[in-house]
Amino acid sequence: MTKYEAIINYIKSEISKGTIKPGKKLPSIRKICVQFQCSKVTVVKAYDLLEKEHMVYCMPKSGHYLIKNHLTSSNDIITKKIDFSTAAPDSSILPYEEFQHCINCAMNLYKENLFSNNNTQGFENLILAIVKQLQNYQVFAKKQCVFITTGSQQAINILTKMDFPNNQKNVLVEQPTYHGIIQSIVLNNITAFGIKRDFNGINLDELEKNFKYNNIKFFYIIPRFHNPTGFSYSNEEKKQILNLCEKYNVYIIEDDYLADLEINKKSDPMYALDSSSRVIYLKSYSKILLPGLRVSAVVLPELLLDTFKKYKIWDDLNTPILSQGALEIYIRSGLFDSHKEKLKSVYSKRMKYLKELTKNLSNSNVKWYIPDSGFFANFEITNDMNIKYLIKNLYSKNVLLRDTEDSFLKNCSNNKLARLSISNVTDAEIKKGISMILDEINANII
Repeated sequence: MTKYEAIINYIKSEISKGTIKPGKKLPSIRKICVQFQCSKVTVVKAYDLLEKEHMVYCMPKSGHYLIKNHLTSSNDIITKKIDFSTAAPDSSILPYEEFQHCINCAMNLYKENLFSNNNTQGFENLILAIVKQLQNYQVFAKKQCVFITTGSQQAINILTKMDFPNNQKNVLVEQPTYHGIIQSIVLNNITAFGIKRDFNGINLDELEKNFKYNNIKFFYIIPRFHNPTGFSYSNEEKKQILNLCEKYNVYIIEDDYLADLEINKKSDPMYALDSSSRVIYLKSYSKILLPGLRVSAVVLPELLLDTFKKYKIWDDLNTPILSQGALEIYIRSGLFDSHKEKLKSVYSKRMKYLKELTKNLSNSNVKWYIPDSGFFANFEITNDMNIKYLIKNLYSKNVLLRDTEDSFLKNCSNNKLARLSISNVTDAEIKKGISMILDEINANII
């Protein structure tokens, strides 16, 4: 080991032990020189490398100071929680350094664009990169049909508010569904109807009645890795839904937010199966890259382009160009595809472990649904126990769960269903957490 590597290891060790705290000064260069019997150049090299890792910063004529980071955060945690509640991706496998490099490149390449309003549709270079990328998902879109939005939520909110060419006013959603669409419905004062989605999918007869009698402009749907349940539709089910939409002139908003975690090569998005241009396709980048990125793509039928653009321009004028430029570089460089394969492997293995674990658990009080990949699984309590009571008791024991109450339209909630996210838990935490969940259920049977 070289002297500068020994210095780096020493500083990191002191950080982990809490000897050096965030905001505090590191040992002086002179002191480290004496301690390690080395030259000033060696210490400066070590501190420069720590600075490049974004662990320290230098104040001229003052010294080097510690920045809060993954080593310091461990000192702030008193009790480790097993978090089955979060929908955020695992921070330990997110590409911070790679994406930071892309941001730096974007700053250099597109700095002139940063100081002017850009195209409402989105940064052209990014749109072209996404059009090409979407072909890998069997989504073949024209350039003019792709808009870049500030997260999928912005697209959902605009689509909820705007008029559609079918001249229908109401919205249909699965029950349960992503709580963001419900908030858009409530805040925009839109009339909405719900249709039950469970282990068996949806009832097509009920779907047809909704389309026939309820003046539905669009059906918001999460065909694969459904949030909050984890359910996915088969291609045949997707085709049957599309046939009914065509029959009753209903549009579909397909939220394909976890398309990148799909391991079934035969599973197609609804957009690929649509022959009548009525699917609006949403592609999110936040869930597998960086949650704060807030860049998504929406693929629109041509009849909706002008109306969507009018709403978009006064919603934010344009999505931030720096984020768009960095994402374009990240995609074109091949880094996105490499990261996607890594995440797909991680989450499919975690879900497989959860499936095998619950498969071997015999308990008549719980019904499990564990998919093959994605972030979310779910379980349903089959006895009289209240899910909120279970969640409250587990929280006191540092196991975090989320119920699905805010994923239903008003007065339609299922107080027996819990969402189980594996996005931020290890195999060991999964095993321990599931055991604690079952212990709590068995101990409180009414």
